[in-house]
Amino acid sequence: MACHDQIAPLLKEGVYFGHPASPWQRGTNENTTGLLRQHFPKRIDLSIHTPADLQAIQDRLDRRPRKTLGWRTPADVLQDVLAS
Repeated sequence: MACHDQIAPLLKEGVYFGHPASPWQRGTNENTTGLLRQHFPKRIDLSIHTPADLQAIQDRLDRRPRKTLGWRTPADVLQDVLAS
């Protein structure tokens, strides 16, 4: 994250970087990558997708309940943060 030093002070938990070659330290990241790979296999040319296609996939993932969020969706959590 290019601007992590600017973002970290704004986050209650700060910013965490897992150790290289330790995917178990990045569970949510690895899970999200797996979800994205269902739509975008490695080495796919993303230019074949329209902006509307990409938005539809983003919306689908943002509205998918996550165990790590207490079965809430990322969209719900973001909405709560923005409302605070």
